[in-house]
Amino acid sequence: MERVRDVSELPKAHLHLHFTGSMRPTTLLELADKHGVRLPETLTEALGRGESPKLRATDERGWFRFQRLYDAARSCLQTPEDIQRLVREAAEEDLRDGSGWLEIQVDPTSYAPRLGGLIPALEIILDAVETTVRDTGIGMRVLVAANRMKHPLDARTLARLAVRYAERGVVGFGLSNDERRGMARDFDRAFAIARDGGLLSAPHGGELTGPASVRDCLDDLEADRIGHGVRAAEDPRLLKRLADRQVTCEVCPASNVALGVYEKPEDVPLRALFEAGVPMALGADDPLLFGARLAAQYEIAREHHGFTDAELAELARQSVRGSAAPEETKAKLLAGVDDWLAA
Repeated sequence: MERVRDVSELPKAHLHLHFTGSMRPTTLLELADKHGVRLPETLTEALGRGESPKLRATDERGWFRFQRLYDAARSCLQTPEDIQRLVREAAEEDLRDGSGWLEIQVDPTSYAPRLGGLIPALEIILDAVETTVRDTGIGMRVLVAANRMKHPLDARTLARLAVRYAERGVVGFGLSNDERRGMARDFDRAFAIARDGGLLSAPHGGELTGPASVRDCLDDLEADRIGHGVRAAEDPRLLKRLADRQVTCEVCPASNVALGVYEKPEDVPLRALFEAGVPMALGADDPLLFGARLAAQYEIAREHHGFTDAELAELARQSVRGSAAPEETKAKLLAGVDDWLAA
């Protein structure tokens, strides 16, 4: 019988974690009390019971409810000290789950009104990351994400800002929020600015809408990685294209189920993507609202999809290869994966 190794000890990279969504539930409740923010009762009651709020975002009303909870949580981040706490705790949680490299995704415009403007907000976030890297030893960088619900000109502003801070720790440019709103091609100029500045292209696609969303990310935004991408499993030719180009899909099994994209963990097409040769980087997305952090995603692959330890090790390698980590960091993590498997 094969030995079952502890997935929290498996070295890995974490490429899909949203900023506010990385918060610990206890931290959210403490910050809400500190700043006098009244959170929605559905959120406080669920977190008070140690549970995740009931969510389903397959229709626009459901997505609005999800976004309302997320916005309420974000309103609790009001000072540089709050930002520093969130970043440090996100790193601590990742280290506990075996992550040696974390790329945290943030739209700084969401925090700018409370932190003195767009540039100060990004600088506060980057300062927090720099301090956390120094204090904890984790490799950590930032992916700046535009909001597809806003005007494409706003995305261009963010892309220029992201490029400006590439030397300070910004490694990629993304596009998030409801993919049913805003066509990918409307943001092509912003992504061109980011790519020309040396940043990775990592838009969301193929979660709430089908394979066409993934194709749009490839064709219009020249994606290096796809946030989610699971709906590509519905199109064999698209799977082959992703595999041939080695475009990494940042797959978040727990959130796919929590948002109603799939009914059960076993419905998430992890095995289909894996066997088609599509690289994957398992991610936690928004553990504040979905409850499951990074190691739990690997447990889902093991328990619901029958991934062996050798296959879990390959998933970890794929996450490392798909990251923006320096080559020496990748080599160290990959060697650690081999050690985990050989132990």
